[in-house]
Amino acid sequence: MEKPLKFIALGDNVVDCYLDQKLYYPGGNAVNVAVNCARRGAAQTAYMGVFGNDPEADHIKVCLDKEGVDWSRSRKVYAASGHPSVNLNADGDRIFVGGPKDTAQHIFRIRLTPPDLEYIGRFDLCHTSCYSGIEPELPALAKLCPVSFDFSTINTEEYISRTAPYLQFAFFSGSDLDEKSIDRIISQCHELGCGIVGITLGSRGALFSRQGERFRQPIKPVEKIVDTMGAGDSFIAGFLLEYHKAQNMSGALNFAASCAAETCGFHGGFGYPHPFEGL
Repeated sequence: MEKPLKFIALGDNVVDCYLDQKLYYPGGNAVNVAVNCARRGAAQTAYMGVFGNDPEADHIKVCLDKEGVDWSRSRKVYAASGHPSVNLNADGDRIFVGGPKDTAQHIFRIRLTPPDLEYIGRFDLCHTSCYSGIEPELPALAKLCPVSFDFSTINTEEYISRTAPYLQFAFFSGSDLDEKSIDRIISQCHELGCGIVGITLGSRGALFSRQGERFRQPIKPVEKIVDTMGAGDSFIAGFLLEYHKAQNMSGALNFAASCAAETCGFHGGFGYPHPFEGL
């Protein structure tokens, strides 16, 4: 009998500001993955991060409440929420056009206390990312439960060396990577003890490796791409949830690709638009 996943995400929360729409949407890798896990049947889902003290942070919290994601162990600081600006091209691809670097996301990071660690240890899996400033906490996290980490496009040997020894799952964005670079990333992660390495390759789909055994997953066709924001985070959530059920790589990748395709059908990482002025 399969055991539903108890999942916690640590790290970033932002609002993605769509300049053409004059709307912002809740987001951030950790928030997006947590919400997608909750939507797709996780038994328990939590988020722990650093919130600003502005209306944008309040909106993110309301959305997490509606999605059944517990954020009660998060911090609140006197700073603005991260609010990167976004434009969409004709194909629905999001293009980040910058944002301030003095927001809560940039100037604060979580320092985990003993009660935090005890709480995190109740979960089956923890996810975080390169956007979360969590690297100093990885050794402690790895002792509590398996850790999943989104590297995004950061794939230098130095950064992988600092992080991969504490991970069970490593995800990379690599649409521009050649085969030599892909091989180097996968080999280094495995050599450092990371069991599963996944690289999303844009139109080429995804390539995953489990202890050296490789699996390829093509993209799922989408009738109309509205917005690619959050598709990669949906892919991660779908893979982690489905893999937890039966440790079947092909089944988990197929489900993950379906989740990513679904997310391309609406605006924002998971919806909830809100008007903005002056951000």
